[in-house]
Amino acid sequence: MKLARWSLHFYRLPYKREVTWAYASESASDYALVMLTADNGAVGIAEGVVKASRTGFSPRSLAAALEDVLVPLIRNTDLADPDAVAIALGKVPENGTAKALVDNACWTLRAMAAGKPLWKLRGGTPGLELSWIVTRQTPARMAAEAAAMRERHGFRCLKVKGGQGRETDLRVLAEVRAAVGPEVELSMDANGAYPREGIASYVRAIADAGVSVAEDPCELPPDRALETLQRECALPLLVDFGCTSAQDARLYLERGAQALMIKPGRVGLSQACEIDAAAARCGARVSLGMYYESALGTQIAPQIATRLASRQILPPEHSFFLMLAAQVSKLVPAVRDGTLQLSDEADLSSLIDWDAVKRYAL
Repeated sequence: MKLARWSLHFYRLPYKREVTWAYASESASDYALVMLTADNGAVGIAEGVVKASRTGFSPRSLAAALEDVLVPLIRNTDLADPDAVAIALGKVPENGTAKALVDNACWTLRAMAAGKPLWKLRGGTPGLELSWIVTRQTPARMAAEAAAMRERHGFRCLKVKGGQGRETDLRVLAEVRAAVGPEVELSMDANGAYPREGIASYVRAIADAGVSVAEDPCELPPDRALETLQRECALPLLVDFGCTSAQDARLYLERGAQALMIKPGRVGLSQACEIDAAAARCGARVSLGMYYESALGTQIAPQIATRLASRQILPPEHSFFLMLAAQVSKLVPAVRDGTLQLSDEADLSSLIDWDAVKRYAL
């Protein structure tokens, strides 16, 4: 299959409430939608987030990278061949998220050409248990949200955002635990907010508060100190910020990392599979992380979670679409008993609500 034409669309989707992350507070996310059409009529799509503070590009710079650099590389490439696409994209450095868009669109294109959704091509099942991310707020508000999402959608795992100070983090955990009961699994993500010195004590404290996994409690470079730190900590350390490619993953695994975050929206489905395979060979576990996907992107990014080579340390995080007040998808999946059902549609482009794309266009 050769590329016949392509298009790029940008839109902004509002949140139901303001969300505070480690890097900023925001009330909406900007997205890029890439569509690739092959010479046999097969169509592939991919959605990616556009946040200068997270991805390093703007809509204009992403458009230029795709039009001037990446799309020319795949024009004469057989899009049905994942290795050929990887070799073509590998000819240029950086541009990780832009490459992920092209890679993911190629995967959904192959699925349409085969007449099966990607999860079915991989021999998986459509049902995915998900976790919910409780973002930074006051302890009382975080506890109230945790209880509401547990009640409304049946989540059995919550990722609690920390990094607000040790005492505040512990108060948050206490109030969330009281609100959701003892059966719900809790992890905590401090987004690298704390210094490495004394971090083992912090991890012990959140472990005593009922947390099962500590994600990025401090900066976690792939060095010898990571090996020492993991031995000292009472919980497995889940590496997110530093693991932005398959090469990064291999470096972490060489240093004895026990758990890696895989974000298909950040690295692409091809590298996501590489990271999963590398983790499996080393006996490490993985977690499938969200990258701010809307309902449309949620039908793409977690497809590999239906059949992984490695064990998952936590359920996938692809419930962020529930935070959005608007969508560009005709299908907005429900989450019941903490589980999402992926679409059985092979042609994911058929799910796009083009009127909404125009309505929310940047």
